[in-house]
Amino acid sequence: MSSDKIVLYTAPTPNGITVSILLEELKATYGIPDYEQLNPAGRIPTIVHHDVPVVETSAILLYLAAQFDKTFKFSFDPIQDPYNYSEQLQWLFFAHGGIGPMQSQANHFIKFSTEDIPYGKKRYLDETKRLYGVLAIRLQDRDYLTGPGRGKYALADIKAYALVSKAWFIDIDLGEWPPLKKWVERIAERPAVQAGETIVTW
Repeated sequence: MSSDKIVLYTAPTPNGITVSILLEELKATYGIPDYEQLNPAGRIPTIVHHDVPVVETSAILLYLAAQFDKTFKFSFDPIQDPYNYSEQLQWLFFAHGGIGPMQSQANHFIKFSTEDIPYGKKRYLDETKRLYGVLAIRLQDRDYLTGPGRGKYALADIKAYALVSKAWFIDIDLGEWPPLKKWVERIAERPAVQAGETIVTW
């Protein structure tokens, strides 16, 4: 493996495709980074760059942006633009610490639990929907979650999109939140997003 190569360990999950989407966006924009996809049995996603492993989806996104997004196409400059950088972190962590765990638990109780536990199904489905509602409020007069004006497509969008775009898995109809549905459709049209989603197959 060359020292510039990024090795991506992933699988076909919302967390798994989050990193591959940003890698495809960076490749389409900057022609970098070079990466390989592997599917180990361990925790995903993980990247290895310069022999240093980086774990946790949002930490990987921030690392890749710091290393490769030199013109801040998908992120914000923490020194020159601290307000928008902070806003990016807030929405990135909202998706990582809110939507991700709640939707994962809903997935478990609705699709995978060997016991029928109505409380678990209702609790996590309701909370996932509540968090989708928060996103819809944010997107009411915006195209993207962060940035001035109508916003710009950035890390928080990539993270949240990878989760929300899989709402169908637990029969959530995004039509309940029109701004959210439009946002998902808008992001899904991006060629790099399409490439990132096909790197791992559902």
